[in-house]
Amino acid sequence: MSQADTELQSAIRDVQDISDLPRDEWAEALEEFCEEHGYYEPLGDRFAAAFLDEKPRLLVSFDTFEQATERNDKGYPTGMMLAARHGWSSLTLMAHDLDPKDRWFRSKNIYRYFDRLVDDGFFEDFDQVVFYGAGACGYAAAAYSVVAPGATVIAIAPQATLDGRLASWDRRFPKTRRMDFTSRYGFAPDMVDGAEKAFVLYDPRVNEDAMHAALFNRPHVNRIPCRLFGTDPEFEMLEMGALAPILEAAIDGRLDQRAVTRALRKRRDHLGYLRRLLAESAPKARPYQTALLCRHVLRNRKYAPRFRKAYDIALEVLEERNITLPELETPFQENA
Repeated sequence: MSQADTELQSAIRDVQDISDLPRDEWAEALEEFCEEHGYYEPLGDRFAAAFLDEKPRLLVSFDTFEQATERNDKGYPTGMMLAARHGWSSLTLMAHDLDPKDRWFRSKNIYRYFDRLVDDGFFEDFDQVVFYGAGACGYAAAAYSVVAPGATVIAIAPQATLDGRLASWDRRFPKTRRMDFTSRYGFAPDMVDGAEKAFVLYDPRVNEDAMHAALFNRPHVNRIPCRLFGTDPEFEMLEMGALAPILEAAIDGRLDQRAVTRALRKRRDHLGYLRRLLAESAPKARPYQTALLCRHVLRNRKYAPRFRKAYDIALEVLEERNITLPELETPFQENA
């Protein structure tokens, strides 16, 4: 590890908490930190670009003021934090949330910025480039990935477009109906054609997200359903610690569907996911599956009343049907 790596990783560990600062002060604090380790460039009044230089691997991510301050303990953008902690370069495009429509990063200032990076050969300086985003930011990550042919794209629950002619069925964002999704960097599935590989993660039970994912119908795009992750899969992945391993594998050039699946196994110990899974498993209708699920949880948690109650109901049903569960190698406390 180089001295520069050590300095940045130490700086990100010791950085001040800016999550409670007002928007303008937050932007000033972020600019001060980035200027010490790279650069910070306002792109008009509503956007900014922050670059931290740690070649030869680059994570390009898209974030917003609201998400950064709510989802990270110190208020810095998710991609920037993960990259700095691992010693990667990061380029973070940020929307200041002055207008909800800005979250899709549809701005001529953004177009011009990426045009300039392409003209300067910026992406050619890196051995590996990964574009990442979630939701509207996932749309942006896919759309702008065209500027770095050969990159890897990871988009969580992205919109393919919100053009009324193609996505009139998505009525979740009424304020975007007059936005232009037909000009430059418009239709995200077309923009990922230059990527070496792309991964679209989504919950198939969220109809709109599943329909957007279906539009990313390309041979090199891996569409990975994440059942029961809900309308905000990124939050769930952050909570269970699954996002970092996925980005690590992408930066290392070894990301495939198996690596994603392996990272998502962390859901097996994530209480939020397990509760949603329990809600899907009616103790009386599916007693065997419910009992196995509850027993898994109760082996690792002394206090889980919801699972205890479901477990007792499922056992009663199984006893009536004369069905027994397999023996446990390490029994848990039945009356814990």
